[in-house]
Amino acid sequence: MQKNKLTLSVQYADPRLKESVPRTQIRRWIQAALFAPAELTIRFVDAEEGQTLNRDYRGKNYATNVLTFAYTEDEDSEVTQADIILCTDVLEKEAAEQKKPLLDHAAHLIVHGVLHAQGYDHEEEEEATEMEALETEILAGLGFDNPYADRG
Repeated sequence: MQKNKLTLSVQYADPRLKESVPRTQIRRWIQAALFAPAELTIRFVDAEEGQTLNRDYRGKNYATNVLTFAYTEDEDSEVTQADIILCTDVLEKEAAEQKKPLLDHAAHLIVHGVLHAQGYDHEEEEEATEMEALETEILAGLGFDNPYADRG
């Protein structure tokens, strides 16, 4: 399978996951979810920064697991550009609550964010079904379990 060109910056503003979620893994997960060349920044933040970004850009005053800021202007653009923000506190909390390995949950959120960067969404049920199926397929190809298997 041909890999798409990827320019990647990984920022550990919150350094807690620097060892357990290394750049090499992140690059592999992103490549699996890319359908076009991309210029991406993955940034790990603490709850305070996550809450500030979610409040300022989405009007929701709480830290969320992943935020994707897609900068690609139109569908004809040949390069996907985005910042994908992961909140370490929320990621760790959700992984523990869902009884999933941290690495599995991080892979899922990064794949999820990369799909958002490429225009996928889950606001409507049909879109959500398509996006979840794609996430599950990509993660299976990487050796991860279905992230949606345990929900009731």
